[in-house]
Amino acid sequence: MTTIPGRRHGLRAYAVIRPAWAELTLAVLAGAGAAGSAVALAAVSAWLISRAALHPPILHLMVAIVAVRACGLGRGVLRYLERLLGHDAAFRVLADVRVRLYRRLEVLAPAGLADFRRADLARRLASDVDAVLDLVTRVLLPYAVAVLVGSASVLVVGALVSVAGLTLAIALLVTAVVVPLLQRAAARRADGRLAPLRAELAVGVVDLVHGMPDLVAFGATAGRRDRLTDLDARLTSAARRSAATAGLGSAVTALCTGACVLAGLLAGAAAVRAGSLHGELLALVVLTPLAVFEIAGPLPAAAQRYAAARASLRRLAEIRSAPHGKDATVPTDPPDKPAEIHAAGPESMIGTSIPHLQMEAVTAVWSADRTAVADFDLALPPGARVALTGPSGSGKSTVAALLVRFLDPRSGRITLDGTELRDLPADRVREIVGYLPEDAYLFDTTIGANLRIARPGASDAELLTALAGARLRDWVESLPDGLETLVGEHGMALSGGQRRRLALARLLLTDARVLILDEPGEHLDDATAGALVRDLLAAAGERTVLLITHRTADLDGLRVVGMPAPPAG
Repeated sequence: MTTIPGRRHGLRAYAVIRPAWAELTLAVLAGAGAAGSAVALAAVSAWLISRAALHPPILHLMVAIVAVRACGLGRGVLRYLERLLGHDAAFRVLADVRVRLYRRLEVLAPAGLADFRRADLARRLASDVDAVLDLVTRVLLPYAVAVLVGSASVLVVGALVSVAGLTLAIALLVTAVVVPLLQRAAARRADGRLAPLRAELAVGVVDLVHGMPDLVAFGATAGRRDRLTDLDARLTSAARRSAATAGLGSAVTALCTGACVLAGLLAGAAAVRAGSLHGELLALVVLTPLAVFEIAGPLPAAAQRYAAARASLRRLAEIRSAPHGKDATVPTDPPDKPAEIHAAGPESMIGTSIPHLQMEAVTAVWSADRTAVADFDLALPPGARVALTGPSGSGKSTVAALLVRFLDPRSGRITLDGTELRDLPADRVREIVGYLPEDAYLFDTTIGANLRIARPGASDAELLTALAGARLRDWVESLPDGLETLVGEHGMALSGGQRRRLALARLLLTDARVLILDEPGEHLDDATAGALVRDLLAAAGERTVLLITHRTADLDGLRVVGMPAPPAG
């Protein structure tokens, strides 16, 4: 996996750009050629004008004229190639980092992401990942091109007038090294705080918008607005300080440019008077630094962008290293040699065997300060109907998370037909054990698209069959748009019962042989909840069902397992 940089974990930025190293090298060479053509164009043009002022024969100027044309054309062509290759490489790196980060999130969720807010995660996946683009196009390429072209220019100018060459070298070092170091010292805290402050502001705004009804009801909007105002002021202050240091860098760069021109003029004039430099070359010595600093001028800003990009990349590294140092046991990696499941259960209606699921003396934690489940035993034989009851906080949802390998136990063992879950890839476990959480998510799209998340290639007939199992088929067929009916954001166009039934239909569409239903009657009245539970059990057919509920009514025909009181620590 491509490593995301972060000093705490011994990671470096070069690991991010490694996948596109060859293309970036070509982009640097093309950029150096374009920048070298620009410098050569300025130098040859200066010589040509000075030489033409002496009215030599036109043949004496032909080489310079051709060189001017070649440099003019070459600069445009090579600049296009640099932009094409550089941005293509940058987008390849960006896609590589984003895809690998998504894969990491898929492995970590949900246990490994307990310390991250949703809005903050969205910010990391958007703005912080985009910092990779800046790292390539606005940091790496400008610096590499400036080093190559600047070194060549120093050698050429120094060969003509040593003092002018030395002055140019010092000025370039000041611009490329000293100014960024001063900027870093002056605005290190400001640049490093920009990304976290933006994320904190995004989290605050999302909380305010989502919680607006409750905040208005309790008259608590003023405090939230004041907090956002304070965050915005801190962010503005950091951005202003960052901009001030960028302006200081531009001012120093302008001074360095002027110093090189003045040094070239004075030293060049002295060399012409001494006879060690031809007069027409004086313009080349004086004007070449102007062209060079058009290339070196953006380096202080590039260095500042690097400081901001490092802060963003360090935030990405926090996602990569999320499980490390945590007390929750997150199934972050598949086993080196995945075990095989030797099913011994009876055949189900979906044509596959129903496994035996067993928890033995399981203890699990989500965080260091609280044990979620302690020494718990549970047996789910093939085709069983089990109701797991208990008060809120007793660990019922944690049991579900353990059975689908969202979380691994700290001690004890969980087996599937005798094979320990730790020895099975998490995806394989979830193919067998299906989970309908209390807050099953519906996407803002159609009924059919929400169902096809479970089986992308399912036909309309298969979707309607699953809906029939959840007692929704007649309702869907009565809608004007049928399966193409939009459900709204979070399924808000549907009633609570319809949302639960649609989520159940999505679960039934899978080939899961063990179904875990977490509080299916939550937020429903007793009569509706009881009817829904009966429908769910009927729709499950011959599959094993674990019903997680705090209700004690309507559990006829189910083996009831009570959770103990919430552990003290």
